[in-house]
Amino acid sequence: MGNPAGVPRDFEALEKRRFHAIQMLERGLRQAEIARQLRVVPQTVARWVHDYRSGGKSALRKAGRAGRKPRLSEQQRQQLEKLLVAGPEQLGYETPLWTCPRVAHLIEQEFAVTYHEGHVWKILVGLGWSPQRPEGRARERNEEQILNWKKNVWPGLKKKRARKGASSSSSMKAD
Repeated sequence: MGNPAGVPRDFEALEKRRFHAIQMLERGLRQAEIARQLRVVPQTVARWVHDYRSGGKSALRKAGRAGRKPRLSEQQRQQLEKLLVAGPEQLGYETPLWTCPRVAHLIEQEFAVTYHEGHVWKILVGLGWSPQRPEGRARERNEEQILNWKKNVWPGLKKKRARKGASSSSSMKAD
């Protein structure tokens, strides 16, 4: 079943639970009872017992981080953040806006590591950056005129609700 999205696994607690299961087994409890008390399926307890009997306590130790190892080291991530803070203009871009394709290009150029543009946002979020979208408003925008148009002009242009006429013959019931 796993953890809900965004909730990291507690590897220490998982290891502790496996060792607790073995202690319960050594006290004479059946595997089904251990599974019930630890709220896991019996197959999981059976796997722990098998691992313990074939590999000892070391087989129950935590596995470490889950998933693929990051392609950028912690030092490279810190260096990337410094480059991002410097801004895209430093790298020759015309606008001061970091986009995922630009960040992917920067990573490839600086660290020779290729990331898909669509996955770069995960790196940015990991660095504490949040996705931003520029507001598409004109500089010449006149708030007073817009408010006046919304109050006075727009109501006259909106379609009026049609009056309900007589019902059609198809909606009448036959006697």
